[in-house]
Amino acid sequence: MNEIKVAIVGLDTSHSVEFARRMNDPQCDPKIKVDGLKAVSCMRFETPFQDKKGLDERQKTLEGWGIKVTESFDECVADCDAVMLEVNDPAYHLEYFKKAIKLGKPIYLDKPMADTYASGKAIYDLAKKNNVKVFSASSLRFVTAVVEANKVLSDPEFVAVFGALGNAPAGSSVVWYGVHTMEMLQKLMGPGAVSLKAIRDEKGVVSVVKYKNGARGIAELNTGSYVYGGAVRTKGEVHSFTVDMSMAYTLELREIAKFFNGEEPKASFEDTLEVMDLLDTTQRSLDSGKEEKLNGIY
Repeated sequence: MNEIKVAIVGLDTSHSVEFARRMNDPQCDPKIKVDGLKAVSCMRFETPFQDKKGLDERQKTLEGWGIKVTESFDECVADCDAVMLEVNDPAYHLEYFKKAIKLGKPIYLDKPMADTYASGKAIYDLAKKNNVKVFSASSLRFVTAVVEANKVLSDPEFVAVFGALGNAPAGSSVVWYGVHTMEMLQKLMGPGAVSLKAIRDEKGVVSVVKYKNGARGIAELNTGSYVYGGAVRTKGEVHSFTVDMSMAYTLELREIAKFFNGEEPKASFEDTLEVMDLLDTTQRSLDSGKEEKLNGIY
């Protein structure tokens, strides 16, 4: 595998540090190290998700690993083979995707795809129109427990998953953090969601999803709990699982490395757009108090 020079756009997320650690840190535990990638630069700017003090601390860490940190997008991407859009605030994703597609280089767009379905669809359309190689997913799609559950029951009638609902400093918390749980649901159930009804209580949010084939999915987003898991079922068989998150960043970065080296991503952009649709529609259902149809058909 050839070494790919990576530009990281955004420093308001811990992912910028954790992915860079696995690429560049000479002291990185070999168990989590990912070969074939080298972060060469990072663009920093403040968002509601990180202030100057936090950015300064992260910049110091990255510079210790030989990564140039700048406030200029053009300078950040001047000498790279691939781009990782690592902006924690999804409201900026469309703006920076528009900048990145002009480079003609493969793009990894970190989760969630965008802040709304409309912005996500705009990203999707731009990628298709410009024939851009783009990959976007949550690490929960690649954790061992979810991959194994998908193999055990690849065509379930019922899927129930649970995960965290963090508190977003700006925008929708469902979109920002519910993406991890919805990613598991979409991976395990596959495409075909048509409508959903979401409710909120003192413990978080529950979204009940209907599918074209009559299957049912349940996504439980819990406040104050960062445990992920679920169950896939048919009428006569059940497979339950709990997620070990210790290798999540590494497993995802391995997939990113394969993608940057020319392989097709294991999550299609249609899958990614459906995850965005599930998140957006969950928020709309909470706002309306009604069952809502998804925006797109996949």
